[in-house]
Amino acid sequence: MVKAYLDIETSFLGEITVIGLYAEDRGFVQLVGGGVTDLALWKALEGIQVICTYNGSRFDLPVIRRHLQLDLRRAFTSHDLMYDCWRQKLYGGLKRVEQQLDIRRRTRGIDGVEAMRLWHRYETAHDSGALMTLLEYNREDVLNLETLDRILQGKVPCA
Repeated sequence: MVKAYLDIETSFLGEITVIGLYAEDRGFVQLVGGGVTDLALWKALEGIQVICTYNGSRFDLPVIRRHLQLDLRRAFTSHDLMYDCWRQKLYGGLKRVEQQLDIRRRTRGIDGVEAMRLWHRYETAHDSGALMTLLEYNREDVLNLETLDRILQGKVPCA
């Protein structure tokens, strides 16, 4: 079963600004700005059977469906790690769960609202540093989903 870990970022207007995707067989992929298209996402997901997210059943997948007209839940098995966390008595957003499990990140202090601000700075002021920070934040979100999944499956000991 080929798994992919997926996370999106959005603008203040709710548009998808970044889609990050990681699968062991293809590595890490990001679709950014105008590169966020239905065709590009289908190509990035080629051969994938399971899409893992955190709160994706309530946020990421509905936003993708609304903006790209792709119903990923119909084409793939969706696995929302948030519900696995709840079964383990781990509550809160992804960053809160990461703290509880001592999963480290370099972009500490950045959240979804700050991600929107970073995109806004990139779009309005052409701030390439803001874009690089946003992309690193998304990358950590995606790669930490895999780490979280491994911890929840007992394949990686908690620190």
